[in-house]
Amino acid sequence: MSLINRRVQTLDEFTIQQMRNFPNATGELSGLLRDIGLAAKRVNVEVNKAGLVDILGDYGTVNVQGEEVKKLDVYANDQFMGVLRHGISCAGIGSEELDDVVIFDDEVSNNSKYVCLFDPLDGSANIDVNVSIGTIFSVYRRVSPIGEPATKEDFLQPGIKQVAAGYVIYGSSTILVYATRRGVNGFTLDPSIGEFTLSHPNIQCPPGGKIYSVNHGNFLRYEEGVKKYINICQTKDKTTGGPYTQRYIGSMVSDVHRNLLKGGIFMYPVTTDKPGGKLRLMYECNPFAFIVEVAGGLATDGKQRVLEIQPTHIHERTAFFVGSKLMMEELKTYYPGE
Repeated sequence: MSLINRRVQTLDEFTIQQMRNFPNATGELSGLLRDIGLAAKRVNVEVNKAGLVDILGDYGTVNVQGEEVKKLDVYANDQFMGVLRHGISCAGIGSEELDDVVIFDDEVSNNSKYVCLFDPLDGSANIDVNVSIGTIFSVYRRVSPIGEPATKEDFLQPGIKQVAAGYVIYGSSTILVYATRRGVNGFTLDPSIGEFTLSHPNIQCPPGGKIYSVNHGNFLRYEEGVKKYINICQTKDKTTGGPYTQRYIGSMVSDVHRNLLKGGIFMYPVTTDKPGGKLRLMYECNPFAFIVEVAGGLATDGKQRVLEIQPTHIHERTAFFVGSKLMMEELKTYYPGE
């Protein structure tokens, strides 16, 4: 019986290999991605034992979004902020859990080229019921002078300016997916060696799909165009293979990850009670729009390309539609967003 010798490439090895393909690369972005991977591994440990220790439940405060802060939210935020602060690749961070951006004003950080925005624990309302949750992150190149402290303008850039974006799913397996303009790759945490290993190389979003993800509970509060499209999803004729399948977890990371791999569309439209949308542009929608577009899909707010929105504040909200190219184009015929 012969043994199969399969080369397993870790996240560190992959980022170093990518850096070697660009002789002028400084390795700073690679270092930043490895720092994020380290923080994710620490958060993963706590998520996996959350039911065994006193870390579940509310922290007792409300964040800037008006949402109850869970204990794991705070822990995850502290881990990502701590790792990035003590690294050499990040000049400052913005987080869902923080009222404002945090500038790392020290000599090393001031000479860093990048800033990072993140949602440390997306879907945390599902913590107590053991549903997959995740981390979302976004990386921008600074526009302020290197050598000086970062400024808020470094963060308030349109999503098209992202140099990298990604997410981590803490579920039946822990997966880190990140995108640069060169492609999207996924890494699964191997608990036997404690390393993220390449498991989903060169992810491509299928051009079509049969899954639509939307909160049907808000149906009556959606705009008419969205209602029409949802009705079409439920009544597709036989030429297209029958009706689409509705899958909605309530954890954005899980919903978009599934649709990215299998083909589908994720929708979080405006409602009559939230006319500006609910999802956060900077650290939820922009990262996923970047990832899915690099993989061949599309993302809009119903009126324009998400990545072209000029943000006005860190916690800005928006409507969000993202997914397979053909499904997104079909949506536009029923919901032109006008």
